Amino acid sequence: MKKIGVGIIGASAQGWAAISHVPALKALSDQYELRAISTTRRESAELAAKEFGVPAAYDDHRDLIADPGVDLVVVAVKVTHHHALVSAALEAGKMVYSEWPLGVDLREAADLAERARAAGVRTVIGLQARFSPVVRHVRDLIAGGYVGRVLGTTLIGSGVAWGPVTDRAHAYIFDAASGANLLTAAGMHALEAVNHTLGDFAGVSATMVRGRKEVLVADEGTTIPVTTADQLSVMGTLDSGAAVSFFYRGASSRGGNLRWEINGTDGDLILTAPGVNGNLQVADLRLEGGRGADTAVAEITVPDHYYGPVPRTLPALPQNVAQTYAFLAKDLRDGTDTVPGFDHALERHRLVDAIERASRTGSVQSPGRP
Repeated sequence: MKKIGVGIIGASAQGWAAISHVPALKALSDQYELRAISTTRRESAELAAKEFGVPAAYDDHRDLIADPGVDLVVVAVKVTHHHALVSAALEAGKMVYSEWPLGVDLREAADLAERARAAGVRTVIGLQARFSPVVRHVRDLIAGGYVGRVLGTTLIGSGVAWGPVTDRAHAYIFDAASGANLLTAAGMHALEAVNHTLGDFAGVSATMVRGRKEVLVADEGTTIPVTTADQLSVMGTLDSGAAVSFFYRGASSRGGNLRWEINGTDGDLILTAPGVNGNLQVADLRLEGGRGADTAVAEITVPDHYYGPVPRTLPALPQNVAQTYAFLAKDLRDGTDTVPGFDHALERHRLVDAIERASRTGSVQSPGRP
C-alpha cells in the first residue's frame, strides 16, 4: 500500500502535535508521510515545517485540506475550533483524525458524526488510551480469565494541569465554555481505557466539585476565575454487573498520581504510573498482577507483539498515538474497522453528558443512549 499522506492543522513547533503526532508518524515512516502543516501564522507554519522536515506550510487550513498530497487531515487545535475545521475537511472528502473531544458539547459532536456519515469518509477520534500496549494486554488477560469474573474496578488519577497555577497558553482549560476540562480531557481518556477493557456503563452517578475558585496565571501575574470542576467522582456499574469507582483530581498528589485496580474472583491486576503524570493516555504504565495462590502481585511484562511496528523504545506519550496510526493503516489495508471514529466519539460524548446530568441531578443516569 502506498504511503498515507498526512496534513496536520495546528502543528506549531511547541504544541501537542509536535510531541505526539510528529514522532508517531516518524516512527511509522514506511506507512505514513507528513506532507503539510498549517498554523494561523505563516511565520510559525514555516518554522514548524523546517523543524519537522515537511515540504508544505500553510497559514490557512483550507489550503492544507485542498493539498492533493494530503489523504488524512489531522485536527490538533483547541476544541472550540474543531467543528469548523473538521467540517471543512469532511466537505472536501478527506479522511479526518480529530483530537478528543470531538466538539465542545454533545450537540456539536452529534452534528459532526452526522456530517461524517453523510460524507462517507473514514474518521478517527483521538482516544488513544485503548491502543496502549499495556491496556491491550490487560484486556486480553481479562478475556483469558486471568482474574476470573471481574467484580469491580477502582481508578484514582491526577489531571495535573488543573492545579493552582497555569500560564496564559493553558488558561482556557479552566473555562467551562472551552470544552476541554478535567472530565472531558483527563477523565474521559482514562474512562476510555476502563470501558474498552471492561465494558460500558449500565448506569452512572457522579459528583463534580469546583474546589479551586481561581487560578494564578503565572506569566501574567494575574488570577482568573475557575468555572469548571477540578474534582471528579464517578460511581457506577458496568453492563457485566461489575462495580466502578473512579476519581480524578486536578493538580497532583504527593502520594502517587495513577492507580488502577481490577479485582476478580480469581485474581487482581494493578496499573500504576511513576512520578507526577496521572494522565493515563500518555503515562508510562507499569502492570502488576496476582492470581490463585499468589499472596502478592508481581510485575507483568507486556509481550513484544503488542507493540507491532512501533518501536518499543518510543515513549508512552507518542507511543499510544503511533499505535492508533498503526491500527488505522492496517484497517485501510485490510478493510477492517478497529480504530474508532466519530460515531464512537458521539457515544463518549453521551457518557460525558450522562456524568454531568448525574452530578447536576444527584440521580443515576444511563449513558450511551440517544
